[in-house]
Amino acid sequence: MRADLARSVRLFRAFRSEQATPADYYTTLAADTLQQLRHYVSLDGRTVLDVGGGPGYFADAFRREGARCLCVDVDAGELAGQGAPDGGVVGSALDLPLADGSFDVCFSSNVLEHVPDPWRMAAEMTRVTRPGGLIFLAYTNWLSPWGGHETSPWHYLGGHRAARKYQEKHGKPAKNQFGQSLYPVSVADGLRWARTQREADLVDALPRYLPWWWRPTLKVPIVREFVTWNLVLVLRKRP
Repeated sequence: MRADLARSVRLFRAFRSEQATPADYYTTLAADTLQQLRHYVSLDGRTVLDVGGGPGYFADAFRREGARCLCVDVDAGELAGQGAPDGGVVGSALDLPLADGSFDVCFSSNVLEHVPDPWRMAAEMTRVTRPGGLIFLAYTNWLSPWGGHETSPWHYLGGHRAARKYQEKHGKPAKNQFGQSLYPVSVADGLRWARTQREADLVDALPRYLPWWWRPTLKVPIVREFVTWNLVLVLRKRP
């Protein structure tokens, strides 16, 4: 995979179709994420946990790569999003119903900002990863242009005000309710959590959708919160 500007343009074009044709968008994103994961681990024959995997677009991509994949989601309806649940377990990301060291790879895409205690979720992901295994955690940071999800860019006025503005415009409440199913998470907090882990080493941190030459922005406090869009943290569990 070449993390160049052309790739970023393709992803942003696909992103614009999320509301109208979510299957197309998530299939595209899953294929791109698989390419990212290949930089750090071969999935063939690996056990993979997808935390908050919902309908299973990422799990399907991982299985085609030869992985044995399990999805955990708090919503049974989300697990059945593509029909009958396939390899899904209902459970909370804050208390994963799985044993320590159960998986070779623990993966999560854009779930962290939807839980009230994000670093507890990250710790749970670390717990269920086997020694030597990989943790791949991606999330949308609050101050990015899409931090408020469908309520963006009003989220810059505050989460509750953004929710009111959304309802005024659309005549219905937003799917993601600030303080209930959407919470502010920063790039700084993610980097701090990753760098202070005792059970895992930070392998990489990168802006998920942006070109490789965007990486230096992660070193610039405040600026990185607005220009990162989405942060990926890759960690390896210590032996």
